[in-house]
Amino acid sequence: MAKQKSDLSRAFSEDGAVKTHVGGQALIEGVMMRGKYNWAVAVREPNGSIYVEEHDLKSGQDKNGWMYWPLVRGCRALVESLMLGFKALEIAALHAFGDEEGEQKAAAEADFVEAEAELEGAAAVAAEEERHEGFSWKRDFGHPDEMVDGLGAQRTLEVASEPACEPAAAEAGGEAGGKDEAAEEEFGHREMVISMVLGLVLGVVLFIVAPAAVTNLIVGEYDDHTLAWNIVDGLLRVAVFVFYIWLIGRMEDIKRMFMYHGAEHKAIHCFEHGLDMTPENARPFPRLHVRCGTAFLIMVMVIAILVYTVFPLNAIISGFGVPDGLPKLALVIVARIVLMPVIAGISYEITVKWAGSHPDNPLVKVILWPGMQMQYLTTNEPDDAQMECAIAAMRAVLDREEAEKAKAACAA
Repeated sequence: MAKQKSDLSRAFSEDGAVKTHVGGQALIEGVMMRGKYNWAVAVREPNGSIYVEEHDLKSGQDKNGWMYWPLVRGCRALVESLMLGFKALEIAALHAFGDEEGEQKAAAEADFVEAEAELEGAAAVAAEEERHEGFSWKRDFGHPDEMVDGLGAQRTLEVASEPACEPAAAEAGGEAGGKDEAAEEEFGHREMVISMVLGLVLGVVLFIVAPAAVTNLIVGEYDDHTLAWNIVDGLLRVAVFVFYIWLIGRMEDIKRMFMYHGAEHKAIHCFEHGLDMTPENARPFPRLHVRCGTAFLIMVMVIAILVYTVFPLNAIISGFGVPDGLPKLALVIVARIVLMPVIAGISYEITVKWAGSHPDNPLVKVILWPGMQMQYLTTNEPDDAQMECAIAAMRAVLDREEAEKAKAACAA
């Protein structure tokens, strides 16, 4: 019996003949796909349907051509990806949970209307009996609890039956509902912005400040052991990153997001092999993909060690006479933050431009191997419903590209 290949070996050996520029991102109960002309989000709603939303991509190359130069384009692509990812997450969060909250409110309103109708009915019956039977000491004062209930129902009936107040109340209720919805939407956006800012701060602390502080304790002052300092710092950064991904991967919501990540890869595999995009056709493909952005993150950490070592920080320390201890450590941390765009630019040129254009090069496999290993942590095997979301998002992007091709052909 032949030994079954791992997802890693299959991702390298079964890479499709049709290479696509379409890439994606896993979301909360959905997938975002980005093409040449637009990006699309497909989210599984609480009622089981798939919500699809797409937006145009506007290229600024005509006005700001310098932003597409080598090295610079990597920084631009990183910033654009973060912004699009933030917008896509906001859309996904709104539709993955929004309808569920609406259904709960509707059920509560229906219960209230039903209870009010019952009270009105009881009051009407009591009024009818009183009109026919007249006053009775035994009936009206022999059961005080029933008497109180009857009075309460009668008061409710009187308030609800004032015709002059109904239109005004409905209008006021509509305005209040609109204000509440707008306030909730604004609060949700503000909440997402705060989460993003806190996430960036946490990322700087976890992956720059903390490794640098620990390295300073282990190795000593930066300018005394520069090479060892950068190596230990880089290894600690990778270790923190891997542990962080493993840790959050234990959370149930993140597990499902990683399943959508796997669905995104399978959908792209399916397209690159020229098959009809269905869950049945996508299911057999590996959940790993050689052009995943995870490789970019790992490459950033590797390139960072080289850039930090080459950068003449020792000359700056000597020139300004920076004292040992906290001032020198603070300068090292600031230098690492300032150099991040350079590192991102170099990493983009290697992983996206060069490796993406030479997938059969043996050296490419060596370079991408760490990132492929990380995909075992960032992807899980998806179900058919999740692959349907990934396929829906990808179809929205591919349909737009077909439409643009047809438009260009007609214009020619």
